[in-house]
Amino acid sequence: MSTQIPGLSHIPGLPPENRDLSPHTGWTREHWTAVAAHLLLSVRPHTSPGHARVELPGPNSSYGPDSDALEGFARTFVLAAILVAGERGHDPHGFLDRYRAGLVAGTDPHGPEYWPRPDRVAQAKVEAASIAFGLMLTRPWLWDRMAPAEQARVVDWLATVVGESYPPINWVWFQIVVEEFLRSAGGPWAPADLASGLAVHASLRRENGWLSDGRERSYDHYCGWALHFYPLAWAHFAQEGPEPALLDRWRSDLRRYLHDHVHLIGADGAPLFQGRSLTYRMASAAPLWMGAWSGAGDLDPGLTRRAASGILRHFTDRGAPDADGLLTLGWHAAWPGMRQSYSGAGSPYWAAKGFFGLLLPADHPVWTSPERPLPVEESDFRRTVVSPGWTVSGTVDDGVVRVFNHGTDHGTEGEAATDSPLYARLGYSTATAPPLVGETLDSPLDNSVVVLDERGRATHRTGFTALGVTDDGVAAVGRSRWRAHWVEPQDQGGHDHGSGRPGAVRPGPLIEAWSVVRGADEVRVVRVGHQDDPSADGPGVELRVGGWPVPEGEGMTSTVRVLAGGEGGVETGSERLEDVTPLSPATVVPWARARVAAGNVLVCLVRFTGRTEEGASQREFPYARITGSEVLLTWPDGAVSEIAL
Repeated sequence: MSTQIPGLSHIPGLPPENRDLSPHTGWTREHWTAVAAHLLLSVRPHTSPGHARVELPGPNSSYGPDSDALEGFARTFVLAAILVAGERGHDPHGFLDRYRAGLVAGTDPHGPEYWPRPDRVAQAKVEAASIAFGLMLTRPWLWDRMAPAEQARVVDWLATVVGESYPPINWVWFQIVVEEFLRSAGGPWAPADLASGLAVHASLRRENGWLSDGRERSYDHYCGWALHFYPLAWAHFAQEGPEPALLDRWRSDLRRYLHDHVHLIGADGAPLFQGRSLTYRMASAAPLWMGAWSGAGDLDPGLTRRAASGILRHFTDRGAPDADGLLTLGWHAAWPGMRQSYSGAGSPYWAAKGFFGLLLPADHPVWTSPERPLPVEESDFRRTVVSPGWTVSGTVDDGVVRVFNHGTDHGTEGEAATDSPLYARLGYSTATAPPLVGETLDSPLDNSVVVLDERGRATHRTGFTALGVTDDGVAAVGRSRWRAHWVEPQDQGGHDHGSGRPGAVRPGPLIEAWSVVRGADEVRVVRVGHQDDPSADGPGVELRVGGWPVPEGEGMTSTVRVLAGGEGGVETGSERLEDVTPLSPATVVPWARARVAAGNVLVCLVRFTGRTEEGASQREFPYARITGSEVLLTWPDGAVSEIAL
């Protein structure tokens, strides 16, 4: 079957679909190559005369325009390096000639396009690694053809990373990558820097192949597109790589992680909308390609390509890149609310890492094997992911993957801060986005359990105690407990790396919550404090349970219904929020509110389906009964879950 791809006329050079080889996406290696070339050609009008600066339209980051222009160069250079290296040096568009000129101009300390140095501007530490990585990939066709004086200039600029301090997160790999290249080029490097970085990486390792991006409970896409990506890339290029046992551990961790990763992709190719830096978009395909390129992964090669091509098509089908061929700050189209303070107009080109599969030759099984369906396309599934404290539920009828979160908040246990909307909500999915701007930042609404004060202000849960995730074959259960707290957040001057904000804290009652999950249904069991909790004295608290934030007019259904508990009646309603996510002009969030005394329990059904459910088509609700020591749930098919209180 060969048909022209509809709706993608803004990407020139796309071949016809191949539905025989790729029945799910229609895309092949040639489509990936065409998109990569289009992205690179589209930034040419925004390149400085000396080619060292890629000055893309859009807002500046907190690091300023010079850093942003370096970022535009470095990240697009990675894409060019992958494309040319994948073609074994064939470069009909002359990409490497332009980037060679940019390297010379950008490292000339007396020239007008001299880059900010890594020892003076923190973001340059990140971009130095992209430059070093691109040089590693293209060494025979670029570095080896540079004049010795040109090479020396590049080495001098990169060498400013040696001995520098790096935050103990994925950034340690930027120093390792740069110093590895310097070592191979005869430049300075410090074994202590590599040892320190590897020690930090080891400290980030968690159960079942997961890594946290820092000491906080920071589980997000950085686990795959950075913390699994760089170690095996470095091991491939290093003159003296890791000990065999450590390399085996890294490979085993990636292999295990990828089995979770493919369960976090919707049938429409959407990655999970959770965590910071989501504007990197198709970079979420990077760990899939790394598994295939390194040989560490054991996914079927057709599944690897289906997952990666699904991610790429999810964005290209929905306006990324835009009509000018640019990746903007946003998700599909440009949307300013996606920015973090470190985000500049060149930031989205970290998406380059999502094209890493082009390093695999055209006859590799990942390109020649027929596509296999994603897990969510084969059947309904539930999956417990221990490290981030997630229960994952996929439903084949709507192709949506949902995550129920009782372990991730980008904070530490006992910390009192506001809830980060991208980390601390009770639920995330491949079809919804939490409100990222507006009043809900200070007063959480969606996928929340909060106590309301006399002004209607909601509490936060960051710093909760994670109590684990389990599955007994009937349902999966996630559980957490926290001291609800109100926060008057401090102005951080635009600083935003995904964490909640500190401020003046007023403590509230203890809250304990269970998410009992089957398919599209979560039964949210909430207990308010204990009889001996002094903060819960009096007639009880006003408790509000918020449901899923659904894009208005997209045919999705979000429901919150009280099944048991609540003294003095229950109130339900919904809030319509305008322009708070990149998915739609308006978002609707249902909620239920009830007064609950200390020690008592409220049980709610929180349902989200990726299709419309009205009237007679509404699925049956489970039945809940609260006894003195447990909640008994009877599901519509007669199965029973028992929640011990």
